[in-house]
Amino acid sequence: MSDQTKIDALRHAPLSPRGLLIDGQTGPAESGKTDTVISPIDGSILTTTAAGTAGDTERAIASARRAFEDKRWRGMPPAARKKIMLRWADLMEAEMLALAVMGVRNNGTEIGMALKAEPGSAIATIRYYAEAIDKVYGEIAPTSDDVLGLIHREAIGVVAAIIPWNFPLMIGAWKLGPALAMGNSVVLKPSETAALSLIRMAELALEAGIPPGVLNVVTGAGKIVGEALSTSMDVDVIAFTGSGATGRRLLQASAASNMKRCYLELGGKSANVVFADAKNLAEAAAVSAAGIFRNSGQVCVAGSRLLVEHSIHDEFVAELSKAAAAIKVGDPLDLTTQAGAINNQTQLDQNLAYVETAQAEGGTVAQGGKRILQETGGYYMEPTIITGATPEHTIIQKEVFGPVLAVSSFADEADAITQANATDYGLAGGVWTADLSRAHRMVRELRTGVVHVNTYGGPDVTVPMGGVKQSGNGHDKSLHAFEKYVDLKTAWIKL
Repeated sequence: MSDQTKIDALRHAPLSPRGLLIDGQTGPAESGKTDTVISPIDGSILTTTAAGTAGDTERAIASARRAFEDKRWRGMPPAARKKIMLRWADLMEAEMLALAVMGVRNNGTEIGMALKAEPGSAIATIRYYAEAIDKVYGEIAPTSDDVLGLIHREAIGVVAAIIPWNFPLMIGAWKLGPALAMGNSVVLKPSETAALSLIRMAELALEAGIPPGVLNVVTGAGKIVGEALSTSMDVDVIAFTGSGATGRRLLQASAASNMKRCYLELGGKSANVVFADAKNLAEAAAVSAAGIFRNSGQVCVAGSRLLVEHSIHDEFVAELSKAAAAIKVGDPLDLTTQAGAINNQTQLDQNLAYVETAQAEGGTVAQGGKRILQETGGYYMEPTIITGATPEHTIIQKEVFGPVLAVSSFADEADAITQANATDYGLAGGVWTADLSRAHRMVRELRTGVVHVNTYGGPDVTVPMGGVKQSGNGHDKSLHAFEKYVDLKTAWIKL
C-alpha cells in the first residue's frame, strides 16, 4: 500500500469528541460546553473539544502541583524517567502517520511537511531530552579547602505550556521535552484551532508510564484558560509561543500574581538578505521561496522580508516569482501539495487585508495576492510577492503570518544591516553571499536569535531557538532549554 493510499484511508476517519485530561482522567468541561473543530481543508466539522473553564484550569493546576509535591515523577531516578520518555517516543512513532494526518485535518499544514515537522520532529525532540536526562550534572564551586560549594539543579515546579496552531506537536515537544525531563509537572494549553494531535500525544505519554497528574491538558479559549494559567498563584513557569499582544498580557499577569517566570517566543519579521555575489541565484530564489511559502507562511521564523542588492533586484525577483508561481497550493493531504491551507478564516482575512494595505501604501503585487480554491470550502491563498516596500510600510513592520513576502532593495552591506534591523522583531534572518568574511560580519551584526547562511531553515534540536527585542526571551531546543525549567540551589558547606 502506498503512502498516499494510507493517507487517504485516514482522511475521513471519524474523530471522537475530545475532553480535558486532568489527573490521568479524561472528562468534559465543568460547564459541559464544547468548541466545534473546523477543518481548514474544506470547512467541514471534524469533532468537538471541551471548552475548559477557569475552574477546570484550577483543577489541572492543582493536579500538577500534587504530582510535583509527592515526587511521583521528579522523585524517580533520572534513568527511570528516561526509560518512560523513550517509550513515549516509540508510541508516537508507531502512530506517526495517524498523528500527522490528524494534525493536517486540524491545522492545514501540507502532509509532506507535517510528517517531518510534526510527529517526526516531536519524536526526535522527546528522544533528545530523554537521552539528556541522566547527563545533566551539578557543579562544585572553586572554593577554599575548608569549604565545599555545591550547585544543584532542581525541578522548578508547575509549568504552563501554551502552544500555537502552526506546529503544535513540534513546538509542544520543544517545551514538554525539557520540562518533563527535569522532573516538572505540566499543564498544557493547546490552540483552540489545533488541539487534536496534542491531546493524543498527551494520552500516549500516560500509556508510556508518565504518572497521572504530571501532564494535564486543558482545551478552551485563551482568554479563559490562558488567563487562568497566567494569573494563577501556583504556576511557576509560563512557556508560550504566540503573538506579542498575548505575550504582553502574560507578563502583566505574572507581575500581578506570583511573578512567575515567562518565557516568550513572539514571532518575527525576519529579513532574508541576498547579495549580488551569491553563488547560485536560482537556488537562492527557490530556497527563499520555500522559506516564506512553506506551511503557507505560517512559520514563526519565515523569511517574510527579502532584501536584495540593487544590482540584481529585478533578476532575482523574476526568479523568485517563477519559483512562487510553481508552488502547488491545494489539498494538504495530497503528497504532491507544496503549500496547504491557511489555518482559519480569520487568519485568511487578515492576510488579504495586509495585501490591500501594502498596495494602498505604494507596494506592488508582483505575484499572487488572492484567495484561491474557494469552491473547496477551505482557506487557501496564493503565494504572494510584494515589491517596492520601504521600511515604514506596514508590510515591513508587522508580522503577517501568511504566504506574503515583502521585497526591498539595498545599496551596500551597511544599508542591508540597517534595513534588516529596522523592526521591533529579532527572531531569525538569512544571508546569501559567497564572501566568507561578509557572512561572518552579517551573522554578528544582524540582531536576531538565528541567522541562516546560504540556506533558509533546517536547524535541528541540537541548537537553540529564541529571539531578541520583541521576539521574546528564553530558548527552545538544545541543552539550553533546560535552563528555563530548573532552579539553581547552592549548598555552602563548612568542612
